[in-house]
Amino acid sequence: MPTHSETRVLPYTADQMYDLVADVGAYPEFLPWCAAARVRSTTPIDGGEVMEADLVISFKVFREKFGSRVTLWPAQKKIDTEYIDGPFKYMKSNWAFRDVEGGCEVDFFVDFEFRNALLQSIIGVVFNEAMQRIVRAFENRAHALYG
Repeated sequence: MPTHSETRVLPYTADQMYDLVADVGAYPEFLPWCAAARVRSTTPIDGGEVMEADLVISFKVFREKFGSRVTLWPAQKKIDTEYIDGPFKYMKSNWAFRDVEGGCEVDFFVDFEFRNALLQSIIGVVFNEAMQRIVRAFENRAHALYG
């Protein structure tokens, strides 16, 4: 179903951007449509950490909670997210951060489908704009924290 992929070069370090995206608990402070966030658990793994977290997404009349498994790879500066439970048929996203001259390159990819056909059709209409707003929200947060 809807997928979105974006690569941006930002004037921050890869470590700064990785830390910002890995801080799931702070998402309600700056992310559009994110009404709440709760980290259920964190478990160390070889080379990283697995976090299980819940996000509450509020969009128009819809308010849905979903759980995800976020795998943090600090050495590689990558973050992989998989869907656990909630309103999606499936959802996965990936972030990758790489230092480049003048800042860092940020790669973002998301692919998902809602179970609710009405919600899916509403999101489908505004999907690319919504994903761009989310990426811009991370950029604005980076500017507020590091700019």
